[in-house]
Amino acid sequence: MTEHAVVVVGGGPTGLMLAAELALAGVDVGIVERRASQELAGQRAGGLLARTIEVLDQRGIADRFLAEGQAIQISAFAGTQLDISDFPTRHPYGLALWQVHIERLLAEWVDELAVPIHRGREVTGFAQDDTGVDVELADGRSIRAEYLVGCDGGRSVVRKAAGIGFPGWEPTTSFLLAEVELAEEPEWGLHHDAIGRHAFAPPQDGGPARVLVTQEHVASTKKKVMLRDLSEALIAVWGTDYGVHSPTSISRFTDEARQADAYRDRRVLLAGDAAHVHNPVGGQGLNIGVQDAVNLGWKLGQVVKQASPDSLLDTYHAERHPVAARVLRGTIVQVTLFPDDARLNAVGDTIAELLAMDEPRRRFAARMSGLDIHYDLGEGHPLLGRHMPDLDLVTVDGPLRVFALLHGARPVFLNLGEPGDLDIAPWADRVQVVDATYAGAWELPALGEVPAPTAVLIRPDGHVAWVGEQSDSGLTDALTTWFGPPTAT
Repeated sequence: MTEHAVVVVGGGPTGLMLAAELALAGVDVGIVERRASQELAGQRAGGLLARTIEVLDQRGIADRFLAEGQAIQISAFAGTQLDISDFPTRHPYGLALWQVHIERLLAEWVDELAVPIHRGREVTGFAQDDTGVDVELADGRSIRAEYLVGCDGGRSVVRKAAGIGFPGWEPTTSFLLAEVELAEEPEWGLHHDAIGRHAFAPPQDGGPARVLVTQEHVASTKKKVMLRDLSEALIAVWGTDYGVHSPTSISRFTDEARQADAYRDRRVLLAGDAAHVHNPVGGQGLNIGVQDAVNLGWKLGQVVKQASPDSLLDTYHAERHPVAARVLRGTIVQVTLFPDDARLNAVGDTIAELLAMDEPRRRFAARMSGLDIHYDLGEGHPLLGRHMPDLDLVTVDGPLRVFALLHGARPVFLNLGEPGDLDIAPWADRVQVVDATYAGAWELPALGEVPAPTAVLIRPDGHVAWVGEQSDSGLTDALTTWFGPPTAT
């Protein structure tokens, strides 16, 4: 029987990111992936949003993705483009990059961190007890772990075996996405009619054309998709299938939106599509999955290493469940507006008119790019619970970016007042202490300028756990809550 402290089921972006986070925490982690290789059929997700680029920058690997993708303004809501070029972030843009490349780059990083990936292994179930989880494989073997995390997609075996509910909205419309050859040239670009939205993207570098078509009648994603289905859907919309042939990939998705009742059942946790599924409009699915992983990784690492109590894992659901719930609501609104209908168009036009105003534009752009995520850590400074800006600091050792301090996924106590004002020596084995100054204005997306704090406690996921305007006793409470009890000195 193979053993790991943590087993991650699923080698997609969420699973890879989580495994990397655990490896940085010094945890023995292994990935179980049913695919025999990292190869991915079809293009699937097509980009990274600003906050996800920031997350990768926090780990020092953003440049790998930026070198292969195209930085563009991709945030949008209900068909209205949302420019974030004026946002106070080092990455005021999205990145056009297909999931196949995102996965490859993450897998290369995971390999550098020496995380084993058990490929060609299919999980069929598990049994958990007070000390761990036995993960059952289709070949009759098993893997023992202290904790199991399902990152195995919307049909998650882990979620189903745990008996975790997956309520939400039933599908009302379905879409076909394909890479194919076309005998006749269509009208390239995005179109919409009474059925819904459709698109043709021309071939690139001699590859196939990409086709998106809304089906006239909703169909189940459990039913195998054939070339005939695509042909019939195209004829229903255009009166011709343009001689479609030689498909590289064909898949079906819907506007179904579901979310797990709980992200945790004792020693079993869920992340990414295993915890939430929705229509891909807005491009947030892959992104919030990666952000799930970054929220969970350091917490699970501390629990496994017994630096923090098991109850720390409950904050994962408390913080991430509301984020996905809001995304689900937003996708339902947007898909509802897809058909070309006079009444729906009136709603869409009203939304577009509102989003043309600066304040609504800023708020929705921050939401759609992931830059406004706020965890409820109580009352206090506007920074509390939000992600820390990537400031250019001045230290005794020279200039330093905040995100550079997070490359190792360790918490940071950033003192911006007099050196030594606050003593965190009992946590020195877990928390980096940095004395620095910053002369510029403190700005946050959507909120604008906020008061400059004298000190901040930054979690490994980049979110602020304590701000210097609070009392010293508040600092002690925050350190204990997030990083465990003090070490005797």
